[in-house]
Amino acid sequence: MARVLRTDRGLDRLVNFSDATVAIAITLLLLPLVDVANDIDRMSLGALLSENVGKLIAFVVSFVVISRLWLSHHGLFEATRSYSTTVMRVNFVWLASIAFLPFSSNLIAQTTHDRGVNALYIGTIALASLSMTAMQWTIWRDPELIRPDGRGMVHPVDGTVTFIALVVALVGAVIVPAGGPFWLFLLVPAGWVSTALERRLHADDGWAATPHEDDTGDV
Repeated sequence: MARVLRTDRGLDRLVNFSDATVAIAITLLLLPLVDVANDIDRMSLGALLSENVGKLIAFVVSFVVISRLWLSHHGLFEATRSYSTTVMRVNFVWLASIAFLPFSSNLIAQTTHDRGVNALYIGTIALASLSMTAMQWTIWRDPELIRPDGRGMVHPVDGTVTFIALVVALVGAVIVPAGGPFWLFLLVPAGWVSTALERRLHADDGWAATPHEDDTGDV
C-alpha cells in the first residue's frame, strides 16, 4: 500500500466517511420494524408489539451499542490532529463491524437461544471494540497523531477493559445461551472498573484529567 499523504482534508474525509457508514448502519436497524408495521391492519398495537418484542429489544440494544461506538469514535478523533496508515486500516475494520451489526442484530431478534447467533452478535460488537481500542492505543502512543491538549481525551484503558468484558460476555452467551444479548450488561461494571483505573493513572502519571463527556467510553 502506498504511503498515506496526511492532510487536514484527508482527516476530515476519514471522519466524514466513518460518520456516513454509522448513519447508514443505524438506519438499517429500523428496517425490520418498518416491515412489521404493515401488520397493524390485522391486529391491535398491543398484539403487534407483543409479537415482535424480540425485534424491539434487538433494535434498542443495537441502537445503543452503535450510538456508544460512534461516541467513542467521535471522542477519539476530536483529540486527533492527524492519522496514519495503521489508523486508517484499523478504522476500516471498525467500519466493517459496524456495517455488519444490523445483520447480526436481525438474527438475534429471531432467536436469543442459539449459541451461534449469540456468538456472532456479541462477537461483532467485540470486534468493533477491539478495533477501537487498537486505534486508541495507536493514537495515544504517537505524539504526531494526537493534539497537545487531547491526551486526556483518549481512553485506551477504557477500551481495553470494555473489550475484556465483551469477551467474557461472548463466552457466557455461548455457555448459557438463554441470556442472549443481556450478557452485554456486563459492560456496566466494566465501565466502573475502567473509570477507576483511568482516574488512578491520571493521578499517578500526571495526565490532564478529562471527564468522560457524555460517557463516551467504548462499548
